[in-house]
Amino acid sequence: MAVIRVRNSGKVVEGQDNVHAFLEEQGVFFERWDMGKLPESLVEKFDLTDEDKAEILKSYDDDIRSLADRRGYVNWDVIALSEKTPNIEELLKKFEQVHTHTDDEVRIITAGHGIFIVKGDDETGYFNIELEAGDVISVPEHTPHFFTLMEDRQVVAVRLFIDTDGWVAHPYEEKNHQI
Repeated sequence: MAVIRVRNSGKVVEGQDNVHAFLEEQGVFFERWDMGKLPESLVEKFDLTDEDKAEILKSYDDDIRSLADRRGYVNWDVIALSEKTPNIEELLKKFEQVHTHTDDEVRIITAGHGIFIVKGDDETGYFNIELEAGDVISVPEHTPHFFTLMEDRQVVAVRLFIDTDGWVAHPYEEKNHQI
C-alpha cells in the first residue's frame, strides 16, 4: 500500500483511504489492484522476457482496458528495472530529473517498489509517493515530478499512454530550488 511523505513538513500519510484522499486533493489519480491475478512465477521476477511482459499484460487485460476506457489511454507496455537492467545508473539519473509531460504519467506497479516525487499545491510542496505492487497512479499532465527506485532497486510496472509523444519528458526548473 502506498505511503506518502511530505518533504517540507515531514507529514506521513498511510492507509488506503487517507492516501487516496490526499492524492485526490493534489489532483493525482490513485487506486489499488488485486495482484493475485499475477502468475506466481512473475511475482518477484525483475529480469523479464518479452513473453513475461505479455503474460503480465494478459493477466491484467480487463483492468488495463477498464482504466484505459475511463481515462482515455490507448497504448500500454511493461517496464522492468533492477540491477540487471543495462545502464541502470544512466536511466536512474535521467528519471531523477524533475520534469513534466503533456500527458498523464501512469504506472501500475506489479512487482517491487518505486517512488514518485510530485510537486503538490503551494502549501504542500513536494511529496514522495512510495509505491508497491498493486498501486496504480496517474500523475497529471504538466505536473512537475520525477521517479526513482527504493532501496531494493527493483520494480516492474505497466505504463499507459494517451499518445506516446505526450510521454516525452520536458525539463522543469524549480524557482526556489526546494525539492
